[in-house]
Amino acid sequence: MDYEKQIRVHNKSNKPDNIVLKEQEIVLKCEEIQDQLPKFLRGFFAYLRGNVLPMTRLAYLNDIKFFCNYLVDETDLTDAEDISDIKLKDFNNIKAIDVNIYIDYCRRYKVEKEHEIVVYENSNKTLARKKSSLSVMFKQLYRDELIDKNITDGFDPIRVPKASEREIKALQDDEVMVMLDAVSTGSHLTPKERQYWEKTKRRDKAILMLFLTYGLRLFELQQLNVSSFNFSRGEFKIYRKRDKEAVMPLNKSVTEAVYDYLESERASDDTLDPIHRDALFLSLQGKRMTERQIRELVKKYTSIGLATSRKAGYSPHKLRATAATSLIGRGNSIFDVQALLDHEQVTTTQLYASHKMNVKRDLVSDMEWELERKGQKGK
Repeated sequence: MDYEKQIRVHNKSNKPDNIVLKEQEIVLKCEEIQDQLPKFLRGFFAYLRGNVLPMTRLAYLNDIKFFCNYLVDETDLTDAEDISDIKLKDFNNIKAIDVNIYIDYCRRYKVEKEHEIVVYENSNKTLARKKSSLSVMFKQLYRDELIDKNITDGFDPIRVPKASEREIKALQDDEVMVMLDAVSTGSHLTPKERQYWEKTKRRDKAILMLFLTYGLRLFELQQLNVSSFNFSRGEFKIYRKRDKEAVMPLNKSVTEAVYDYLESERASDDTLDPIHRDALFLSLQGKRMTERQIRELVKKYTSIGLATSRKAGYSPHKLRATAATSLIGRGNSIFDVQALLDHEQVTTTQLYASHKMNVKRDLVSDMEWELERKGQKGK
């Protein structure tokens, strides 16, 4: 009888076991995709392993797999019936125009399933990432002298709006208050949502408070442990991108929210599987919450703050933007906010400084044509 092998962590680093396990999950996904791709890409795999973050490596590999499936299913650029059988000569014969046609295909394509046809549409930002994945791969193949030409110079440019041109989406202070009131009292929830809220209200509030106060990234919050918190010293640890460890000071609001959850709502350790005993935020099944579960939770409560549908609620990253705009709006130094949010470049933080949350509302409030006509403006 075959049994699934359990992964045991032999951890001599300073990182918690759950962080090591999370990274290992990503590595295994990468290796699974690599096993499906042509063997002549091994040099490219080695380049990714040594030069990019695990999640970026996974995104690149998914893009390359999609490209190879496109070659097999949609073109006559290869005779292979499976992506693993694509030959090096097939890649050597690919021209820049073939890649440009592929990128155009990715703008909108359809996939026929058993009972439906699904239409996929990609933004220019996604197309630029797909193009970047192919550029890195073809350049590496050329450097390894596996293909005759560097075709990447012929790839069509893709215009992606500059960060300064994109509108920053964040909750305003009054919307934050409505959201926190909802998680505190259960207001604006449906009867079914209130049933779950009764069991998770302290957990949900602690999650929102951490996002709003520190602008944490989703994976940073999801990987928090009970042992991350030292209440006597008034601080907690998080693990950021590129294996950076950061110690964050606790304020009174966050301390009360997290402590209340731990003392009054979180399941006791003796009822939990050992792998989940240190996880801070647990699902009702007693397991570490997934990123998807946290994302849905945030979308629900932000939709209440925004007075919109559940589907139109914000993502955790928008709460990160909310923290940034609120911190800067309260007069804090851009450089201090940069350090708190772990922005690599201060120019990223400056985008939030230039973002005036109410500027559009103020502008259109001065253009009340019909109220002026009726003499009601200002009443």
